[in-house]
Amino acid sequence: AVLAVLVVLGAPPAAGEELSGVFQHLTMYECHFINGTERVRFVDRYIYNREQYVHFDSDVGVYVGDTPYGEEMWARPRNRDKQFMKRMRAVADTVCRHNYELVTPFSVERRVPPSVSISLVPSSSQPGPGRLLCSVMDFYPAPVQVRRFQDGQELPEHVVATDVVPNGDWTYQVLVLLESPPRRGVTYSCQVEHVSL
Repeated sequence: AVLAVLVVLGAPPAAGEELSGVFQHLTMYECHFINGTERVRFVDRYIYNREQYVHFDSDVGVYVGDTPYGEEMWARPRNRDKQFMKRMRAVADTVCRHNYELVTPFSVERRVPPSVSISLVPSSSQPGPGRLLCSVMDFYPAPVQVRRFQDGQELPEHVVATDVVPNGDWTYQVLVLLESPPRRGVTYSCQVEHVSL
């Protein structure tokens, strides 16, 4: 479990007074996974006003000062504490691997197949019957390939697509528009390739 505590010392500035500055202190814990959990790397970074001043990398096994302050005030004292360093060296196994097993079903292994539809949308810029829109909706993960066909022949040209856009609910969507108007008697199709299919 992680506990974050913010302590504010002193009175807030009076109404209308300017703050003398904004200061940011950031601690980043990173777990890097290669080929699942075959190789796991833990990195602990401390950053003040966008400058990293000390970090721990499980591949190195000690804290390294990125600035003189980080070396003197953080790296040396922590590296001397044998019990603390033993715990830090174990984080890749005790925290990273453990969390990987917890989140894998909801992230790495998660598969949601897209719903696909083709519709005729009116064109505001060109007269005629409109344009064909292929909507690929609500899929996960994001990588997807959408191809348009006319009578079985792929249409690499005259096709405009949006970027893959997140829906905000761990699913994505992409829209593909055929620029030329559809012709009577011609069959149009939209082929979607996705890891869930």
